[in-house]
Amino acid sequence: MPVHAFIFPGQGSQSVGMGRDLAAAFAPAREVFEEVDETLKQKLSKLMFEGPGEELTLTENAQPALMAMSLATLRVLETEGGFRLRDRAVVVAGHSLGEYSALAAAGAFDIAEAARLLRLRGQAMQKAVPAGEGAMAALIGVDLEAAQAICDAAAPVPDAEDHAREVVEPANDNGGGQVVISGHRGAVERAIEAAKARGVKRAMLLPVSAPFHSALMAPAADAMAEALANTPPRAPAVPLIANVSAAKATAPSDIVSLLVQQVTATVRWRESVQAMTALGVDSFIELGAGKVLSGLVRRIAPDVAVAAAGTPAEIESLLKALA
Repeated sequence: MPVHAFIFPGQGSQSVGMGRDLAAAFAPAREVFEEVDETLKQKLSKLMFEGPGEELTLTENAQPALMAMSLATLRVLETEGGFRLRDRAVVVAGHSLGEYSALAAAGAFDIAEAARLLRLRGQAMQKAVPAGEGAMAALIGVDLEAAQAICDAAAPVPDAEDHAREVVEPANDNGGGQVVISGHRGAVERAIEAAKARGVKRAMLLPVSAPFHSALMAPAADAMAEALANTPPRAPAVPLIANVSAAKATAPSDIVSLLVQQVTATVRWRESVQAMTALGVDSFIELGAGKVLSGLVRRIAPDVAVAAAGTPAEIESLLKALA
């Protein structure tokens, strides 16, 4: 029998139209979207279904929207297929905000709690650094060690009398030779030039609005510490493989600490996938928008089975495969 991990996408997977077919086909999906709309006092579902894209991409909208999409997909699996995640998964994991989706799927948060936390998280991350001061870039064709060396070389400010350092550090170790770096714009731009000088395959700025998963996000981490103190998780029904540790987490106090650290720490996705395969996982199922994580898993662990579900047709296919 396959050993399943269920995984949940992060920011960048959103697209206008996501969830529209799901809501049209399944009442349980509509109920999830309506609950998130009511919780946030916003027609977020209309923004998901119709756009505009630039508004959906705003961090404070994209984060709860992607969670809603993942949990709507799960709700349809549960109601249409008699599916129970705790009976099918040995672990769950999510990329950045997807960690909240994973925890909600495993019962640690309810949908309304996850929506409120992600709205606050998105707002806090956007406010942490003034617009234009931070940046992120993707380095293609490097491993984490090489990316760290590039960041170390780029951090000092050239010609500064006190050899001042700016922040630039690995934000996402996505595997398959892809590392995303994050920090002060000047340091990120220097890192891009350093990467090119070292013959890195590609190095490019990303169209993001803040330097996520860097030390510059410390104010947002403080905000999440306060929010999670007021809305603590319950023990998940299945263990979480955490971004920060690439290891199992089940104790609510540990999960709170990991979620707070996650705001400023590297998302260790490559190591997380490797940890899951070491636990015997040979089937990864991505729930929600897009197939970004499915592609990353295939590069990290080419011998495992990978499936993604977020449309009615994909859900039907997955239910047949799980039957």
